[in-house]
Amino acid sequence: MPHYLVAESETAEERDARREHAGKSSGETYAATLKQLRPDAEITIVAPADEDAQVYSAETIAAFDAVFVTGSPLHVYDDTPEVARQLAFMRTVFASRARSFGSCAGLQLAVAAAGGAVRKMPDRMEAGIARRITATEAGRSHPLLAGRAASWDAPAIHGDEVERLPDDATLLASNAVTTVQAAEIRHDGGIFWGVQYHPELALGEIAIALRRQADALVEAGLAEDTNAVEARAALLDALHERPDHRALYWSLGIDREFANEARRRLELTNFLEMLD
Repeated sequence: MPHYLVAESETAEERDARREHAGKSSGETYAATLKQLRPDAEITIVAPADEDAQVYSAETIAAFDAVFVTGSPLHVYDDTPEVARQLAFMRTVFASRARSFGSCAGLQLAVAAAGGAVRKMPDRMEAGIARRITATEAGRSHPLLAGRAASWDAPAIHGDEVERLPDDATLLASNAVTTVQAAEIRHDGGIFWGVQYHPELALGEIAIALRRQADALVEAGLAEDTNAVEARAALLDALHERPDHRALYWSLGIDREFANEARRRLELTNFLEMLD
């Protein structure tokens, strides 16, 4: 029976806010998705940002079969105690040599912990759907992206991005909005696979995230007003309920690769299969 460690990259306040809107914290969402993919798995959720969080040693983390690092509103370039604690946790994950996977802020944490750089995206955001993600030459043969088409769309919402990968990292996929959409990082004996998008999220959760950030999306110029954000969120909600509805494909400009849950989860599934 595999035993996974899921690390929340949210603060306690952010976890409570997400539960109020989405019903689960990011870590609880990750755990639920992992249980669907591996029903026999035992899952431990930790919150390294918390002041009273248990501090895990490398030896303790090494006992887990894998570590998963969630997304969140975290800005890893902020000089705060919460960020410092999470970076320390991620450095310990690398030192443990446990296999690890992260999405969105999880990727950014791994980048910063290994010596790379993360920044606020200049004059733009990526929200709802990351379009035309394309594998690099290295990515086309990397097991993280096994089974992916030449280009694909994925659920995403972020205003920060990787500015510079650390040493001994491999860029695996990019798109026109964000250079680092997928990467492998090797650091201090550990191996991390990460994506800037969200293979763990249901489309209904992306819709909730759009609504929560509606004002920021309007300010970024992605929507004329909050009514336009609501219209996009409603389409994602509808696709969540009716993933085979062709009219929704046309309205959202997507194909079955995005609409199909198993295909959206492909990177996460590939990581789990690598562990088996």
